[in-house]
Amino acid sequence: KPKQPAAPARLLACTILAIVVSGCSTFKRDFKEAAALPQSSDSIAGVWKGSWLSDHNAHTGSLRAIITHKEADTYHARFHATYKRIFSFGQAVDLVVKKDGTNFTFSGSADLGGIYGGNYAYEGKATPENFFSTYKCSIDHGTFQMKRP
Repeated sequence: KPKQPAAPARLLACTILAIVVSGCSTFKRDFKEAAALPQSSDSIAGVWKGSWLSDHNAHTGSLRAIITHKEADTYHARFHATYKRIFSFGQAVDLVVKKDGTNFTFSGSADLGGIYGGNYAYEGKATPENFFSTYKCSIDHGTFQMKRP
């Protein structure tokens, strides 16, 4: 007969699962609400859909983002990515954005902790219709490519 995990281990596993699932469902709800709003034609604020690709190991998956304007030249980006349709993860980063006509350049960084590669640095360019960014950390580097849904 297989041995059952101890009650504290099961509780911990259920708690972690609940946190992951609630975070995903919050993003899904927020994305749907933001997508229902008019998308800006002169800003990068709004919703985005596309993919990510690791140049380190060729892993790839779907990517969605909700970008909001915080103040002056600062935008807040919430990313939600999937890998092999099973694993999903999210991260948020503030981006410093420079606008030149309808072209935007941006950069930012976020510390995701040592287990996930530490500090991630982002640099990219966008128009109101297309978003391209590179990312780099101690264990990975790659690209994000998205369009308006």
